[in-house]
Amino acid sequence: MCTRCLWLDETKSDYVAYHDVEWGVPVFDDRKLFEFITLESAQAGLSWYTILKKRDGYRAAFKNFDINKVAAMTDEDIERLMTDASIIRNKLKIAATINNAEAFIRIQQEFGSFAKYQWQFVNNTPIVNQIHSREDYPSTSEISEKFAKDLKKRGFKFLGPTTVYAHMQACGMVNDHDNACFRKQEIIDSYRFIDFEKILNQ
Repeated sequence: MCTRCLWLDETKSDYVAYHDVEWGVPVFDDRKLFEFITLESAQAGLSWYTILKKRDGYRAAFKNFDINKVAAMTDEDIERLMTDASIIRNKLKIAATINNAEAFIRIQQEFGSFAKYQWQFVNNTPIVNQIHSREDYPSTSEISEKFAKDLKKRGFKFLGPTTVYAHMQACGMVNDHDNACFRKQEIIDSYRFIDFEKILNQ
């Protein structure tokens, strides 16, 4: 039997699958990063599992997270999505997703990719935290505060330091799997021979 993170409810198979396959794995694909940013911003004030259950709804509502298509969405789209029960029907969060797509594109234009911009905050190397108990789980960090502040300056909404830290965990900028969790070392081993800078500069 595998030992998994203390926070995980192992009675929920979809939650287990997310933990075992995605959480903490380094992501360099901009569309995937935009998906995580959108889902994390939608989570504000809610549980992650609530958003995870609606992930397919978000993919359908926001053009499979095609950044350019989302940035082109209109007020009419916002009103339409306010009737869509497959996502969180919060007008400010829906509008923020469109706004964030526009800001995301500006970063791509400036840096070449959002991934290149994002990974600079950890010097292109995942941070591996030592997690022995529930009390060891960080909810924010100096880096997430700096990252969130820069995102806000660039026009992003619903992305404070705690939300940004959750994003960093999700896309592997930090590895916050428990030390006893089987995934912690698996993820470290998966990129042992990968040149992050080379990937980010392709």
